[in-house]
Order: sequence, then structure tokens, then C-alpha cells
Amino acid sequence: MKFNTKTIHGGQHDVDPAYGSVMPPIYQTSTYSQSTPGGHKGFEYSRSANPTRSALERSLASIENGKFGLAFGSGLAAIDAVMKLFKPGDEIISTNDLYGGSYRLFTKIFEGLGLKFHFIGMQDASDIEKYINENTKLIWVETPTNPMMNIIDIEASAAIAKKHNILLAVDNTFATAYLQRPLDLGADIIMHSATKYLGGHSDVVMGSLVVNDEDLANRLYFIQNASGAVCGPMDSFLVLRGIKTLHIRMQRHCENGEKIARYLKDHPKVGKVYWPGFEDHPNHEVAKKQMSGFGGMISFTTVEDTLESAVKIVENLKVFTLAESLGGVESLAGHPASMTHASIPAEERLKTGVVDSLIRLSVGIEDEEDLIEDLRQALG
Repeated sequence: MKFNTKTIHGGQHDVDPAYGSVMPPIYQTSTYSQSTPGGHKGFEYSRSANPTRSALERSLASIENGKFGLAFGSGLAAIDAVMKLFKPGDEIISTNDLYGGSYRLFTKIFEGLGLKFHFIGMQDASDIEKYINENTKLIWVETPTNPMMNIIDIEASAAIAKKHNILLAVDNTFATAYLQRPLDLGADIIMHSATKYLGGHSDVVMGSLVVNDEDLANRLYFIQNASGAVCGPMDSFLVLRGIKTLHIRMQRHCENGEKIARYLKDHPKVGKVYWPGFEDHPNHEVAKKQMSGFGGMISFTTVEDTLESAVKIVENLKVFTLAESLGGVESLAGHPASMTHASIPAEERLKTGVVDSLIRLSVGIEDEEDLIEDLRQALG
């Protein structure tokens, strides 16, 4: 089954046997009747499993070419479950340019529980090996990274992980399975903030994991059930609905993203533009190898390189909405230093390029001419 068909039919059973519903019903129930103690139809309590969530989890696995999918109440809840695989003294190597919420979870929660994190540049995957020791248990990769759009070689990272018998997890939120499928490149775990492109309509908060190894899946299913950070059936329905149009939305995100990136690169008031589709992007060839397109996420700085210049632009946008998050059908603009990455200390942000003049765009699926005109008037 090809990807575009998988988004609609992948992992789904035939129509609902009760009434022929084409879409999986929303099973808005907390519990299920049993014919005898322990005698049920596969569902006993909705924290453990719910038919609507199960339909979504099968879809998530299908589009990533995985065997097991798990849905959580948020992307951070999904990451939290991965971190609970480890014990005090274990070490994790993470990219140094990553979502601020991930950094906060790692440093403010799990470092206090005994895990040790190394935040490093991974643009050259061989640098990872310098930090591996007998306590290393996981390599955590974002690619493209948030917000600097760095590209990390998944296949090379997977080879290093397998050489040392450690896990590789990839945050695939920015690319989605439409553009890259990390399991096919050797990753062990894929994480999504399904709030973003998978849901696609800015109306739900959710996270997901996809794996191939059955033992790893069972350990994560246990954590999911025992910790209870699951999503509800209505949210599951919304993301399942969103996935059905993922392929056509991502196509337009990519088309608009390229037009916007090239417009910004030629604008006299724009400093640097970060988008992996440019031939002079440091890892453009890696992006071409592991991605089928370059996405709709772009970051750029102003020529003035000041906080005031960035704030003036984002406050004057009319079609782009100044807001947290990304991946919806509508275009969003954000100021990472004061919004999504404010939880990262300033000195750490600056090391990775998250300067005060940096603006991050999530390019939506509106008409490209309206988006360019909006940027023109805001920059002007």
C-alpha cells in the first residue's frame, strides 16, 4: 500500500461491523461490560485501551512503516514515557538544538531523577561517538531541528547506536512520515507531537510513539498504562481524521515553504534564512538523501539583528498569526527566544543560534501570494 493510501486506510479495519460507519466511532466510554470476570472483547478500561485510540495507534504505525503505535495526551507525555525506560545513572545524548519543552523535561525533571544528558551538535554524526560510554542508553535526535532547521543523518546515527547496542529515538514532528520515515533508516523509536502536522488543524494536543521491536513496544505500553498519560477518544478521532489529509496538506506546506524561503533569502531586511532546501544549507545533501521534500518550517533573522526588529515584524503580520505551535493549515509566526524556547537559558540558546532577532515560521496552506504579501508589508 502506497503512503497516500496508508494515510486513509492504513491499519484500519473494514467498516464498523455494528452499523457500517466508515469512520471509526468515537467510543466515549471509560469502561466496558464483561460477560464474566475477565471476560471482555479486548477492552476493559479506557486508560488501558479504547477502540478509537487503538484505531489511531494502528494508523500511526502504518504511516511510519512500524508495527506498534502508542498515543499519549501530549508530545511531552510521549517523551516522558521514553525517559521512563531508563534508571538513575543512565546517560542520554541529545542534540543541542531542540524544542524547549524537551530540554525542560530533560533538565528540570529527569536530571533530578538521576539521568545524565549530553547536549551536543549532531550535524556531523561522528561527533556522537565521542560521548558514548558504558552508561549511554539512548541517542535523542530531532531532524529538522527546532528552530534552527539543522539536519542530522539518521542512518549514520543508527549505525552508531547499533554498534554500541543503544537505542536511537527520532523526533519526526517537523518532517512527518510524509517526508521521512526514521524506522526505515534504522531508528528504534519515532516520536511525534501529533498536535502539529498529524492533527493539522490546531484543535488538539497529542503525542505519539512508533516502534518495531515487540519487547520495546510492550515496555512502552506498560508505561503508557501505568502512568496514564493517554489521550481521550475525541482527540484520537480528530488526529485520525487529520492523518487522512496529511499527504495533501504536506504537499502544499512544502510548496509554500519553498516559495517563502526563497522570497526571504532575497529580501534586503532579512539576515540569515534557515531552511534545509537551500543548496548551501550545511547538511543539504543529507536532507536530500533522507527526506522527500524540505517542509514548511523556516527560521530567519533580521539584518538589524535586534529583539525590537523581530518583535516589530511579528506584531505587524496580518495573515500569519503570532502564536505558539506549528503544523496547522494556517500560517503561524513565533519568536523562539521569548516563546517556544524561553525555558532554555539564554547562554545555551545563543550557542545554537537562537538569537533575539530569530523568527520561526510555520508556513500554512493559504495562497502563497497572500503569504508573501503579508511578509512584504510586515518587513517593509
